[in-house]
Amino acid sequence: MEAKIKKWGNSYGIILPRELIKEKDLKENDKIDFLIVKEKPNLEEIYGSLKGKIKKSSQKLKDEARKGWN
Repeated sequence: MEAKIKKWGNSYGIILPRELIKEKDLKENDKIDFLIVKEKPNLEEIYGSLKGKIKKSSQKLKDEARKGWN
C-alpha cells in the first residue's frame, strides 16, 4: 500500500489509506511501527539491464509485473 507524506506546520505526517486503517483496526493515537520504506522500482531500468537475456518483450514483462501489484 502507499502512504502520502504531508507537511503540517514544521512537521511531516503520513496519510494512511482507509483500507489499511480498517484492516488493522487502527484508532487515533495508536502507535505503529514501520518496517520497510522503499520506492517503487523503475521497470525500464530493470528490464533494460536484462536486454537479450529474456525472450519476452519488455512491454509484456512490465504488463505482467503491474498485474502483480494490484
